[in-house]
Amino acid sequence: MSRVAGRVTRTSPPAIFTTLGRTRRTYWGWLAFAATLMPFGRLARRESEMVILRTAYQRDSDYEWAHHERLGRRAGLSRQEIERLGQDDLGLEWSAREHIILLAADELLSTDDLGDETWSMLRAHLDERECIELLLLVGHYAMLATTLSTLRVIPDTQN
Repeated sequence: MSRVAGRVTRTSPPAIFTTLGRTRRTYWGWLAFAATLMPFGRLARRESEMVILRTAYQRDSDYEWAHHERLGRRAGLSRQEIERLGQDDLGLEWSAREHIILLAADELLSTDDLGDETWSMLRAHLDERECIELLLLVGHYAMLATTLSTLRVIPDTQN
């Protein structure tokens, strides 16, 4: 599976799979869960990649940033948009829906919660299932960033 994923991402077999795969049973459960969020989640792929890149930036995850920078471009993010996701100031060039998704991700990553105002704005743009998925997506990629950083997993080499 890692070799196929490497062909898709045009890299060596992704280290996230070769590293986490060492846990065997946990790996397959994690992979099934992760796939329900991305790429098979309810959020648009572009939105998922925005959240993942923002989480990678906020958690200083070089591995996740490098991996999802490529995937984000495939999902329709421009180089300028990806660059903005890696800055403290997001700017205002996002759609209203994208902007609140990114604000919610930042708030979750800094407080592990959403204030009533943020939650209200989020619910104006996302349905209940999308909101739950967003919370899980941010938490999942924050967990991955911690795991990959602690294990000192380095970004995959580009072929």
